Amino acid sequence: MEPIPYAKQFVDEDDIEAVVKVLRSSHLTQGSKVTEFEALFSSYVDASYGLAVSSGTAGLHLAVKALGLKPGEKVLTTSNTFVATANSVLYEKGQIDFVDIDPKTYLMDLGKLEEKLARSKPGEFKGVIVVDFGGCPIDLERLAKITHKFGLWIIEDACHALGARFQDSKGVWQKTGNCKFADVSVFSFHPVKHITSGEGGLITTNRKELFDKMALLRSHGITKDSALFTQESHGGWYYEMQDLGYNYRLSDINCALACSQLKKIDTFLARRKEIAKFYNTELKGLKNFFLAETNPRFENSYHLYVCRATNRKALYDYLRERNIFSQVLYIPVHQQPYYRKIHNWNDVLPETNKYYESALALPMYATLKDEEMQLIVDSIKSFYRS
Repeated sequence: MEPIPYAKQFVDEDDIEAVVKVLRSSHLTQGSKVTEFEALFSSYVDASYGLAVSSGTAGLHLAVKALGLKPGEKVLTTSNTFVATANSVLYEKGQIDFVDIDPKTYLMDLGKLEEKLARSKPGEFKGVIVVDFGGCPIDLERLAKITHKFGLWIIEDACHALGARFQDSKGVWQKTGNCKFADVSVFSFHPVKHITSGEGGLITTNRKELFDKMALLRSHGITKDSALFTQESHGGWYYEMQDLGYNYRLSDINCALACSQLKKIDTFLARRKEIAKFYNTELKGLKNFFLAETNPRFENSYHLYVCRATNRKALYDYLRERNIFSQVLYIPVHQQPYYRKIHNWNDVLPETNKYYESALALPMYATLKDEEMQLIVDSIKSFYRS
């Protein structure tokens, strides 16, 4: 049997034809496919505005900058994430602090967040970046109630969670990225995510002033809109750089692929849920092997399927010898050498440290075959019987 990776993209002939069509057109970048994808995506997640960017990392950076973080100001986030989440604050010379995770969900522990804020000085923190880790959405309604008391903004790092949703206190299902409770949400379309654009990301928001600010920053801080000019136009070629921005644009080639992929998102999500259900059923009750808890109020979109394993390294190697490539996601940000130089958070993040010692992500992608799933669970059972 072919090697089974922990994640893999699916690209079909429709996707290829969509890209080829753009390659044969007159615009490879800054054309109609970008605005088409932004409209389709924001509509899918029920947000007012969508802004396509070159990566999820670029989206996080633009969000932090547009929200006005100043050098030295502090932002709270989780260490159980990819480094880009925390790095987006450091790019603006802000300071980062971490909140421990809930061992049942692997998400930021909102109780501990509230306790930390209650002990803080007035104005000590400016915002919170929460992560919908693995595809499990956090309770943004509860988070908004906590942060409102302290005047903090919220960025939802939804890079894992396209298609996830949670039930609010009124029983209404809220999609990740709809920004009902967050100021900004950020998604990624790296090949291992639910849909791919090759590389790319998208920011959603319901705040027009934030959208306009991020749109300006996305393209060097330059505007060609004469209504926004601060100086006299020299002619039809005139443009103004009004802020120090970046080249964070996404091309029409990428957006053509993303538009085509988005048409298949419901099929992709359904298959991921089937795989998770199979794992849950087949691996339940296995000694020294622990599954994440589920909650009917939170609908996971399963970017990752994370379990906890005693003797994790040995299991990882055992599966690898059988061409099954599980993965450890993530090494906690605070344990990275760069962040260790900033501060030692080990003593205040015990659950994050425990998670890292045993976490293992099993293969999870829409084209995973039934016989491959069976081989994975049979191999895990064999390991624990040996």
